[in-house]
Amino acid sequence: MDEPASAVTFQPVTVTELLQHLVRIPSVNPDNDPGTPHTGEAALADFLATWLRQIGAEVMLEEIRPGRPNLIARFAPLDGRPRLLLGPHLDTVGVGGMIIDPFSGELRDGRIWGRGTSDTKGPMAAMLWALQQHAPHLQQLPVAVDFVGFMGEESCQWGSRDFGEKYAADYQFAIVGEPTSLDFVHTTKGSLWATLRATGKAAHSSQPERGDNAVMKLARVLDALQEPLIEKLATFTHPILGPSTFNVGTFRGGSRPNIVPDLAEAEIDIRITPALHQAGGALALVQQMLAGHPIEIDHADEKPPMETPADHPWIQKLLHIRPASRCVGAPWFSDAAHLSDAGIPSICLGPGSIDQAHTCDEFIQVADLEDGANFFSDLIGSLIPAS
Repeated sequence: MDEPASAVTFQPVTVTELLQHLVRIPSVNPDNDPGTPHTGEAALADFLATWLRQIGAEVMLEEIRPGRPNLIARFAPLDGRPRLLLGPHLDTVGVGGMIIDPFSGELRDGRIWGRGTSDTKGPMAAMLWALQQHAPHLQQLPVAVDFVGFMGEESCQWGSRDFGEKYAADYQFAIVGEPTSLDFVHTTKGSLWATLRATGKAAHSSQPERGDNAVMKLARVLDALQEPLIEKLATFTHPILGPSTFNVGTFRGGSRPNIVPDLAEAEIDIRITPALHQAGGALALVQQMLAGHPIEIDHADEKPPMETPADHPWIQKLLHIRPASRCVGAPWFSDAAHLSDAGIPSICLGPGSIDQAHTCDEFIQVADLEDGANFFSDLIGSLIPAS
């Protein structure tokens, strides 16, 4: 089968050119509201597969959802040597409401603009550039370096969950590409997303007593739940991450003002500290606090927190390579949590600022991107035995 011409002929001269090319390949997560018909990770995975093969990798595309693969690139065989994983995600959030061309990859004012420049095609480009720089050495390194592009991170992290279940035993450590300003995010909160549902009885609004208003039923329960739940969550705190938190993100109910609503739903988000996770998790706590209330819990998806000790040997090695970096925590979740939960000690790390992730004018500073490429190059270079 012929390789795509765009991948065969594209030879970037700088990491900036590489990132621009990645941004120009839409890979928008199709869940929620993508804001474009150009969704899914397949096109980006196909380009990367060809590009990585050109620099010596053996590449597999594993379809996790229809047309949505993980990409696994290995430069050395699975022969028992220790392995390091570099793992950004392939997908981006939607582009609705953006005030710049999301796929232009424009270079202006010392910045590269477009969806994914920060989250997380910038970190991806930095990793790829470092691999290309050291391509002649990668097969012989005493610690093998693999590149994995995960699908679906911006919704349910199916890609990292599947990968962790299959391959965790092969890896000694994972660096998940996220915009962390090159700090080492070694602990993050997990999350519970769940839908709370109340049902009632429809009736004409001129005779509301003949119905049972589901909107009011759910609103009363949420109002009664909020204060005691927040107080309870505050007892599950962490010295870096702070307390577990609660938010009601959406509320839907009814169809017309002249009909008593028979259904109401709210989506909640609880951010989970390691202490709450160890105590049984957020879903069990919500179930306990809703006992006796006429509310159903549906579509519950609980993601684990992550905590890799700051004194882990790999983190200490990374600090030696870049002493200016700090070990920090973050309230958000990522693929690293699922890899860690599967048994791979993990951190999040990459150039760019999380403050630019998901914004209407997303960008990354060229200088930051170059710093990231230099860091990953120094990391791989440190694995090459002295001659």
